[in-house]
Amino acid sequence: MAHPSSMISLQGQTALVTGGSRGIGSAVCSMLASSGAFVVVNYRSSEASAQDVMAGIKDLGGDGKIARFDVCSGDEVDRATAEIIQDRGKIDILVNNAGISRDGLIGRMKDQDWNDVLSTNLSGVFHICRSVSKSMIRNRKGRIINISSTAGEAGNPGQVNYSAAKAGLIGFTKALARELAPRNILVNSVSPGIISGGLSDQLTEDQLEAIRAHVPLRRTGTSDDVAAAVLFLSSGMADYITGQVIRVNGGLYM
Repeated sequence: MAHPSSMISLQGQTALVTGGSRGIGSAVCSMLASSGAFVVVNYRSSEASAQDVMAGIKDLGGDGKIARFDVCSGDEVDRATAEIIQDRGKIDILVNNAGISRDGLIGRMKDQDWNDVLSTNLSGVFHICRSVSKSMIRNRKGRIINISSTAGEAGNPGQVNYSAAKAGLIGFTKALARELAPRNILVNSVSPGIISGGLSDQLTEDQLEAIRAHVPLRRTGTSDDVAAAVLFLSSGMADYITGQVIRVNGGLYM
């Protein structure tokens, strides 16, 4: 089968991917760049990883740049997006992928673990959407894709903070989709299940095997499985899709 990016052209478009230096984020960056988008790879701390992603993009004949800012800071976000728009003229595609987990049972969960996860995974998306949507509204076009999680739909024990943030992100997506639809800006969410190379790398092989037993497709997903859904939602093929949750989970949650 042809690689998804060979079938879709994003030539001339600028994409900003938060948390683009590893896992799902890096796969999204590579796939959007392979389709012709100029990709801004955001990172907070892992500059070397972001440089690696950019080197991979350049090797594939793509183009882009890296941008360090913390989505938790509204001021940093505003400065960074203003710089990108000044440089590129616009941001066509925004992929909100930056996320952290601080797992623990509720009785032992510290305030900091709750606040850090909500701040990055939910408030961070608010900061960047507030900033980028102004420019998209002026251009009367844009795509916003928020990376949620099965944890936000089905819940996960030991992850009340993460599940709450990801569930909140789905509500945020639907409200923003209604708000921005009159300006031709589409807002959707991609909700991955168990993806290898992501947070699931902290699990043992026995734990992974137990999880796979619950997945109808009997395998964990890949970062490319998720990136392909993001690419589709970024493309002209998704012109009539907004406010939706696209589940990439092998049937784990239906």
